[in-house]
Amino acid sequence: MSSDVKRGVTTETQRTQRRRLLCVLCVSVVTLLSNIVLTVPIDQILCTLGPGTTTYNAYSDERPTPDAMELAGKVNGGLGSICRPNCPTMAMFRNKSAADLMLLVTSGQAKIVYKPEFFTSVYDKYGEGGILALIAHEVGHAMEANGTAKWMKPGWNPELRADAWAGCAFAKINVTSKEFQNGMAALQANPSLSHPDWMTRRSAIQIGYEQCGGHR
Repeated sequence: MSSDVKRGVTTETQRTQRRRLLCVLCVSVVTLLSNIVLTVPIDQILCTLGPGTTTYNAYSDERPTPDAMELAGKVNGGLGSICRPNCPTMAMFRNKSAADLMLLVTSGQAKIVYKPEFFTSVYDKYGEGGILALIAHEVGHAMEANGTAKWMKPGWNPELRADAWAGCAFAKINVTSKEFQNGMAALQANPSLSHPDWMTRRSAIQIGYEQCGGHR
């Protein structure tokens, strides 16, 4: 696999399946810019994991790797079943100058930006479940453009609502028990500065998972 996700042994059948999936992702809600990088100033950072926002340079944005794009597509497919036809549209980039993972809005366009070495580290520790959970959390913030779900608690702040959407995404993706546990571990290990304590977060994730049909 690419440098952003640890290389592994992949059969020819798996390669073929991935190529087919990538073709589908080209028309998914997770819209990837085709030829140019975003060069406008940052208007608003909605969520950031890890340090580095002051050093972020949008001119260094690069298109994501196929592996990162594939995992983002899984999240999109899961949450898309809830928000269609009003799903948020966003771009995704990799950038060595970014914080570990960021969701920001520039000139009305939302985008997720990740640090390549961060995704590599998360994959080494938590596998695909870890990457899925972190992307789902960021997409969860964008889901708020369409309002909150009725099952969400009134007292939850934006971070808890994003965690709940991450749990919901896990249910819709139908992750394995191991992927679920690895995703939880990745979320616990990589909070934002405004996240509450882990037990509160864990409860929100579990509620989102169960409310969206998850069973373990």
